[in-house]
Amino acid sequence: MHIALYGRQFGIQFRPFANKLLDRLRNNSIFISMYKPFYLFMKDEAGLDPEPEKLFTSHKDLEMKPDFIFSIGGDGTILETINIVRNSGIPVMGINSGKLGFLASISGVDTDMAIDALLSGKYSIEKRSLLELVSAGNTFGDFPFALNEFTLQKKDSTMITIQAWLNDNFLNSYWADGLIISTPTGSTAYSLSVGGPLLTSDIRGIIISPIAPHNLTVRPIVIPDNNNIRLKVNSRNSEFLLSMDYRSAILPSETEIILKISDFNISLVRLDHQDFYTTLRSKLMWGADKRN
Repeated sequence: MHIALYGRQFGIQFRPFANKLLDRLRNNSIFISMYKPFYLFMKDEAGLDPEPEKLFTSHKDLEMKPDFIFSIGGDGTILETINIVRNSGIPVMGINSGKLGFLASISGVDTDMAIDALLSGKYSIEKRSLLELVSAGNTFGDFPFALNEFTLQKKDSTMITIQAWLNDNFLNSYWADGLIISTPTGSTAYSLSVGGPLLTSDIRGIIISPIAPHNLTVRPIVIPDNNNIRLKVNSRNSEFLLSMDYRSAILPSETEIILKISDFNISLVRLDHQDFYTTLRSKLMWGADKRN
């Protein structure tokens, strides 16, 4: 088996789990590829000796396709890992070295169990849709895809107007601080914080959620994901902010933004004992009695 490791820096509390993870991989004769900056952090700052068979710095270095890629960090790290995986189909398993971690749901203490599950085939692969930016030139380089959301936001204190069309059918003029266009995966991220609905990953939908709308009757809406979404911003300011997951760019007003569901999916590993509703109860503390 071949496993690639991608990650950021992690705190001292995670170092014993990282060391144990490396030991388990070596003891099972697993070929290890490692993201070079992560390798250097482990070796020079964390005091660990990863001993990978191969280093990589971008998606171009993964010509020897791994069976899995472990994303070690939090949900933001998984979003970065997507830029490494791209359309290769390599399954991503998120190992949480931080706090909440909705996508990176495997804790340090569960890494042994997770590796056992992979070795014994006790897992499934969830296909997650992405949103693609098909306009605005080269705004986000050669990979203009979002696993969570695209967000159009005001650049200063002035409210903006965002006109939205679905397959050339006019939807609405949003007078608001911004607009979030979210995948089902992103329904637990920024969209949730502005009152957007939660969607399971198997729902073929896109969420459009306004940020602080001037008209309080304008609410989030879920549309079928076969819609192309066309957006245009009007603002007293000559610019607005466009964000794509963890990346952002400032664009001139009147720039046309066209979004659609991409032609490929991202594969996330789900262990057999995990499910969306268990994660909701655990991470969002559904059903927790705070009186105790």
